[in-house]
Amino acid sequence: MQFCKQFNGRTQDLAGKVLPVVITVYADKSFDFIVKQPPVAIQLLEAAKAKKGSAEPHVKKVGSVTWEQVKLIAEDKMSDLNCFTVESAMRMVAGTARSLGINVEGQSPFNN
Repeated sequence: MQFCKQFNGRTQDLAGKVLPVVITVYADKSFDFIVKQPPVAIQLLEAAKAKKGSAEPHVKKVGSVTWEQVKLIAEDKMSDLNCFTVESAMRMVAGTARSLGINVEGQSPFNN
């Protein structure tokens, strides 16, 4: 019961969103939990206003996002991703977008 009250208290402003949670339960039945940011795929689908990813991502596209949206998602998820710069986080988010069948529109901000 304590967990439910604490969880609802921490996440009341994020109602209806998918949130990963890391729960640690100790031997004395006390607990700690960490609420993380929504997964990148969920954030991309919300930004592209798509219900789900494409079954054939390289053939059928379900939506598009801009590089500015990719940057916002990358900055939001920076603490959960295993990268050190915003640029590398943006590349990871763009790769996830491609695998969902979402186009990233605009000029790439990277020097390739």
